Amino acid sequence: MHVSHETIYQYLYVLPRGELKRELIAYLRQHHSYRHKQVQGKPRGHQGRIPDMVSIEERPLEVADRSVPGHWEGDIILGKGRSSALGTLVERTTRTVLLVRLKNKKAPSVRKAFARAIRTLPTHMKKSLTYDRGWEMAEHKQFTFDTDMQVYFAHPKSPWERGTNENTNGLIRQFFPKGTDFTKVPYHRIKRAEFLLNTRPRKVLDWKTPYEAVQSLLR
Repeated sequence: MHVSHETIYQYLYVLPRGELKRELIAYLRQHHSYRHKQVQGKPRGHQGRIPDMVSIEERPLEVADRSVPGHWEGDIILGKGRSSALGTLVERTTRTVLLVRLKNKKAPSVRKAFARAIRTLPTHMKKSLTYDRGWEMAEHKQFTFDTDMQVYFAHPKSPWERGTNENTNGLIRQFFPKGTDFTKVPYHRIKRAEFLLNTRPRKVLDWKTPYEAVQSLLR
């Protein structure tokens, strides 16, 4: 038998009451007191779809089974009033994190900032990027030209297709809670958070850190 994640959330937020509900919610990473409404429909402020998207269904098998490093997942987390943002990139095999400072969340700015971050990586760590359908990645073709990394787009409303990135964003929120104004966060604080995430032992890596996992691959 299988139980969907939505069924579990509905149970946690609908059935328990009082102290039991508070205790159960305390085990959730985000600790939300109320279940956020699942909104359907078109992206805010845009019509239609991003041109020339390549579906996640076309990704090579090596991406799905994490057998080869160099395949990344990307996203942005929004700051106070949705007016500032921080770029997040996570490598699927080693869980290496890159935190990318953004001038704004418009497509040209995001494309340039992500490309600068990717260019710091060795060649064998630059193979592909899986992204949601956020319009900040509308210039994905130019990004591919700049980095030689193919961009694959997840299905709408399917965050589990980028589960590594979604989970990592929850860890990043421990450093930068909702309501953070990223325009006022010093660069050294962003890099410090990145360092701590990459030197944190991970059960999925047999308690190696992401940095240690990368060094093992290099050796």
